[in-house]
Amino acid sequence: MSGRVAGAHRIGLLEGFEVVRDGEPVYLPLSAQRVLAFLALQIRPVRRLYVAGALWLEVNEQRANASLRTALWRLAQTVCHVVEATPTHLALADDVEVDVVAARRMAESVIAGASSSDLDRSGLLCHAGEILPGWYDDWVLIEREHFRQLRLHALESICEQLTVAGRFGEAAEAGAAAVKAEPLRESSHRLLIKAFLAEGNRVEALRQYEQFRELLDRQLGLAPSPLMDDLMAAVRSVTRP
Repeated sequence: MSGRVAGAHRIGLLEGFEVVRDGEPVYLPLSAQRVLAFLALQIRPVRRLYVAGALWLEVNEQRANASLRTALWRLAQTVCHVVEATPTHLALADDVEVDVVAARRMAESVIAGASSSDLDRSGLLCHAGEILPGWYDDWVLIEREHFRQLRLHALESICEQLTVAGRFGEAAEAGAAAVKAEPLRESSHRLLIKAFLAEGNRVEALRQYEQFRELLDRQLGLAPSPLMDDLMAAVRSVTRP
C-alpha cells in the first residue's frame, strides 16, 4: 500500500488488514488479527477486560478473557514484541508502525494548518482507503466513520491550500479524492471547482458542477445549495458569449 513507512513490524488497516515483519507479510489467525487491529486503533493502553468484552460480545466474561489469552499467545508465537501486556492493560508496542496512525497525524496536521512539507506528503491521504473494509464489528464501524470524516476535512483543506499556492494539479487530485470518498458532499465539489477555476479551466468546472447536480437530483431529489449557485453564476457570466 502506498504511503506506508518502513519498520521492523508494520500494521496496515487501510484497505484491509496486513502485518509486515522486516518487509515480509505475516499470516495471523482471525482472533489474533482482531486483537492486533483493536489495539492499533487505540491511542492509549486499554484494560484487558475492555478488550475482551469488545471483541467477544457473545460470550460471558470468563470465556471472553480465555479467548483473549489464547489470541495473545498466538500473537506471541508469530510476531514477537508487538503488544505490551501487563496483568491489567494491553497496548501496541511503541515501535510498531500503523498506517492509520500516520494518516491520522497527517490529517490533523493539515486541518490545524499544514506546513509546506506536510502538503508535499499529502498524497498519503489522497490514496488512503477506509479502515478494514469488510469488517462490521461496532468498534470498527465507529473508527471507520471517524477516520472518514477526518480524511474528508483534511482533503478539502489540502485542496484549498494547494489552490492558493498555485499547485493546481495537486489541488485537483486532493479535491477529486474527497469527491470520490463522498460523492454527495457539496463542499468537496465546490473546492474542486474552485481549483479548476483558479487554473483557468472553466469547462472542467462546469462539467464537475453538472455531474454533481445530476447525481444530487438522481440520488436525493435535491438541488445544489445557494453557495454552489452563486459560484456557478459567476462562471456562467464569464463563459456566456
